Amino acid sequence: MNLSKLSDHDKHEKNPFLEKAIQAVEGGVVKKYRSSSSYDQRAVLQAVDPKTGEVLGHTSFIRQIEVDEEKFTKFYLSNFSAFFDLKTSAIKVFGHILNQLRPGEDMFLFFVKDCIKYTGYKTSKPIYEGLSHLVSSEIIARGRADNIYFINPLIVFNGNRVTFARSYVKRKREVNKKQMNLFEEKKALDLREKTKALQEKLDRKNIH
Repeated sequence: MNLSKLSDHDKHEKNPFLEKAIQAVEGGVVKKYRSSSSYDQRAVLQAVDPKTGEVLGHTSFIRQIEVDEEKFTKFYLSNFSAFFDLKTSAIKVFGHILNQLRPGEDMFLFFVKDCIKYTGYKTSKPIYEGLSHLVSSEIIARGRADNIYFINPLIVFNGNRVTFARSYVKRKREVNKKQMNLFEEKKALDLREKTKALQEKLDRKNIH
């Protein structure tokens, strides 16, 4: 892998890995079925003799549950090869990054001084080299500011990726809906203004 400077890599307003990650996560969702446990009485119907109160039988519902098969691992084996050629500085920097990841979030803040303290390096040079190598390996991506970065959810994620994916898709739809409503409102406003202008023109003609 050719070494590059951190500044050579683009900055991003949003996580550049998300669209691909969402498709991969939703495509890998596994539907499982399990019967209700004895502790979940809400999922059980009981037939009771009204005279004696004796339980004659019960029906246990089957519940469908969607799970991420890799839910309990921080690293996802299907893309683990991204770490094979990492330099020592990149591995150390990534160790610091893991401590910054918040549950259910794909963005993290990075402070060089904190990373220097964690890694034990004396200068910031190996820190930036490590960051650049992680970006080149598509494990992380630069955000819009120098201390903002995005994690690649296909490689590592702190939380349930199914829940994260569904939340992202829902937010995206809501934003698109709002944008469409604003577009429709603008069209209606333009139409009203044109109608008003035409009516004023007709009124002036009638006066003369």
